[in-house]
Amino acid sequence: MNIAASSLLLTASSTSSSSAAAAATKATAAATNVSNKDTFVYFGTGCFWHIQNEFIKAERSLLKRKEVDLTSRTGYAGRTKVDSKGRVCYHNLQFAGDYGRMGHAEVVGMTIPESKIGDFAKIYFNLFDPDNGDRVDPGDKGREYRYLLGLPGGDQHPKFDSIVEAAKNNPTGKKLLVKGKGSDPDTFKKNIVYYYDTNQFPFYQAEKYHQFHNDFRGPPYGQDYNQLVDLEFSGGKILKTTGCPDSFDEQTKLRTKIKQFKQTKSNNQSS
Repeated sequence: MNIAASSLLLTASSTSSSSAAAAATKATAAATNVSNKDTFVYFGTGCFWHIQNEFIKAERSLLKRKEVDLTSRTGYAGRTKVDSKGRVCYHNLQFAGDYGRMGHAEVVGMTIPESKIGDFAKIYFNLFDPDNGDRVDPGDKGREYRYLLGLPGGDQHPKFDSIVEAAKNNPTGKKLLVKGKGSDPDTFKKNIVYYYDTNQFPFYQAEKYHQFHNDFRGPPYGQDYNQLVDLEFSGGKILKTTGCPDSFDEQTKLRTKIKQFKQTKSNNQSS
């Protein structure tokens, strides 16, 4: 082989190697972009006040987010039905868009990197009571407190396997993932979690007074936490007006009465 031919082969080989390396780099970059793509998901296991607090802590610890970057907010999901004004609301004296009557459940929605879905799923499954594998507030009963989660595409999402893994291996006991049909029944003592496609069963933000709220289970979370609601609403980036009845005093009294009634009923049944 002459020198010219040899040089040509070397040049072709070098060009081919460079092209292959460039293609591999491009593929890796594309995969990284997909895995780091922000994705909206939601999780629910009973009352959403405590759950929001836990996911706010997760955003801070896992994603190193500051106050202005936090995305976890309370809301409703699990059915497509809305009222005549397009609303889904908490129980209210006007009976406007009542989420329970329409078949929705309490959830916390958040926007996180796709690569972190499995990590947040682990946190979610750890929120169940380790003694019985159910929600930590058994006084909350009904389909509006069922266990559910949602992500784009449901079980077709590329990270769904990481959720399956988290459901199988968690300290609170293995959970069976069941595809939700909408307006599904309560999951208490059934050891199942419904999953939904968020494209079909979207998230509806809850009222302002339900955001960054103290839970009845323990001591207050503190003013710094409670005041996040004003920060999030003033920026308008995450929290927006829902159009639902949003009188804090009226709705808090109503929710307190409901919880007290359910607790009394639960105590009577167990005694």
